[in-house]
Amino acid sequence: MTSILAACALIGAGQACARDTALPAVFDDIEQRTFQFFWQTTNPANGLVPDRYPTPSFSSVAAVGFGLTAYPIGVERGYITRQQARDRVLATLRFFRNAPQGADKGTKTSGYKGFFYHFLDMKTGLRYNDKVELSTIDTALFLAGALFCESYFNGSDAGEQEIRKLAKEIYERVDWAWAQARKPSIALGWEPESGFHGYDWKGYNEAMLIYVLALGSPTHAVQPDAWQAWTSTYAKSLEGKGDREHLGFPSLFVHQYSHVWIDFRGIRDQYMRERGYDYFENSRRATYRQQAYALENPLGCKGYGQNVWGITASDGPVDKTLEYNGRQLPFRTYSARGVGGLKAYDDCTLAPTAAASSLPFAPEIVVPAVLEMKQRYGDFIYGKYGFYDAFNPSFTYDVPVSQGQVVPGRGWVDVDYLGIDQGPIIAMTENYRTELVWRVMRGHPVVRRGLERAGFTGGWLAK
Repeated sequence: MTSILAACALIGAGQACARDTALPAVFDDIEQRTFQFFWQTTNPANGLVPDRYPTPSFSSVAAVGFGLTAYPIGVERGYITRQQARDRVLATLRFFRNAPQGADKGTKTSGYKGFFYHFLDMKTGLRYNDKVELSTIDTALFLAGALFCESYFNGSDAGEQEIRKLAKEIYERVDWAWAQARKPSIALGWEPESGFHGYDWKGYNEAMLIYVLALGSPTHAVQPDAWQAWTSTYAKSLEGKGDREHLGFPSLFVHQYSHVWIDFRGIRDQYMRERGYDYFENSRRATYRQQAYALENPLGCKGYGQNVWGITASDGPVDKTLEYNGRQLPFRTYSARGVGGLKAYDDCTLAPTAAASSLPFAPEIVVPAVLEMKQRYGDFIYGKYGFYDAFNPSFTYDVPVSQGQVVPGRGWVDVDYLGIDQGPIIAMTENYRTELVWRVMRGHPVVRRGLERAGFTGGWLAK
């Protein structure tokens, strides 16, 4: 990979230009198509992004956060104007600011205590059904997108001023301390019918973002002992030896989500200072672990190899156990697939987002993987909005599938794009190219305060 100085587009009132790292032209196409997923499928009246498309769907609050992150990227890439992005962000934040909050049972509200339900009706924005939980992680992903827009839209016109006001108000009303059902940890979720879920966020998983935002709050912050509780279970996740040691988790999205908005390069908390590397390096090693697993290929999956790899939470063909290579292999529909860790699961289903969203961590293996999958399977797995969510060349059975389709001679392929898998593709591609999201978020006081209260030091925090 080589770096070139790009003719930087100014961000807002003008931040320092960053290098635009050169990539093969296919990444231009991937980034633009993935952006169009958010721009074209979102409800423009309220900013709600569908959980999946084209299958009719509810909205995912997390996908809205990724959408809010995508719109400024679209401005910088020239896909839309700053005014278009501003208006879409305003529609989104106005809706979430005014959406009804309360402890009512059923589907009368959109959230409670500043948090939002995991899934909302695409039109009304209310809780999709009475089985949907108030989600701390999905709220955090939404808030990260809102805070990114708060810092990005730093202009003096009335619309950009309103964006900053709305984002600040939405974030500051979130009562993180309320969500500590079993202090000092933060609970996964809550439902008005049954109360808090019986599980808390403890490391290592995607919830680093929750604790940084909760520690950084000027209104309802948790205390630093929450981060200590978060890291207290890390020993269960540690795997590998020497320069392969890392905090593992089967699904690769766990190693990506928090990194979309937080630049973990060179900064370390107490745990990572003792281990001698940072969370960015941890994700790099986890990415290499995925490639190594594909080369090992213990199930004999078709296609797996040096440049075809990547397993994460994704769609799948069917919930059914079938014979494959002389063994009974349980295939699943949507599932948290992955390698290593405590609950590894593989049924030969590959998700392009797993590799593509790891671009900043290990471009030397991600770029060849993306190129190989596009070249070998492009007519099968690549469409209007880029890569479909998942595919499985090994699934060639003549059985009814729950989703997607089986193409003779090619295997199973999804027919949907998922918002939470599209989002990291565009954001991490742009972070690799220009560090856009990282640069903007490094300047947000909430991120700095949250990291410092968690005990992070060094790197850009020291500047």
